[in-house]
Amino acid sequence: MTIETIFSAIERAGLAARGAFRLAQSERTGALAGLRTIVLIGVAGRRGWDAYAASPEARDGLDHPLDRFSLRIIDALGADLGGVALYPFGGPPHWPFQQWARRAEPVHPSPIGVLIHPTYGLWHSYRGALAFVDAIAVPALEASPSPCETCRGRPCLSACPVGAFSVDGYDVAACAAHLKNAAGAVCMTGGCLARRACPVGVEHRHAPDQAAFTMRAFLRAREDAG
Repeated sequence: MTIETIFSAIERAGLAARGAFRLAQSERTGALAGLRTIVLIGVAGRRGWDAYAASPEARDGLDHPLDRFSLRIIDALGADLGGVALYPFGGPPHWPFQQWARRAEPVHPSPIGVLIHPTYGLWHSYRGALAFVDAIAVPALEASPSPCETCRGRPCLSACPVGAFSVDGYDVAACAAHLKNAAGAVCMTGGCLARRACPVGVEHRHAPDQAAFTMRAFLRAREDAG
């Protein structure tokens, strides 16, 4: 099976193929024993989101709809393609998706922590992966500098109304507290203002439905964790 066949199947299923890489021999232990190739799957702009928005999970009113949608679609892809489905949620095990992403695509850490993509900016995410026993030929990762290196002023660090982002890190508690108050309504309905301040990939910014879902999911995760 070729990587092009796998990527095409992912796209036909409504999600976005997010690159691939080969596991090093030292990584092929535990649940990854015998596996050689990782293919990442996710959302990039609206790619992947529209399929979720039209899914039964998006409308059934039950908890964790996007996770359940991802499980259904990626499990089915694994069954069809002969791959092992892996997820960035529901662990342990807790797979290093952020590290994997940097081996599969030209993404870099941004000043606000989210990986930045040269095309999609901060408007992308990883929903799962498929691991294969075969050493599949994968595209060479094209080295590219981070867009943040030439960004003047780094507006993402100054756009947050409560200063949750700085060179010292992310004040998650301050962000969550703001979102729970009336003053946070703009962020809740339109999306994180720090993310929206990034000039990269502006055409892929989340529309109101996607932005509101993301912010609600963030608050819900904080409540579940606390």
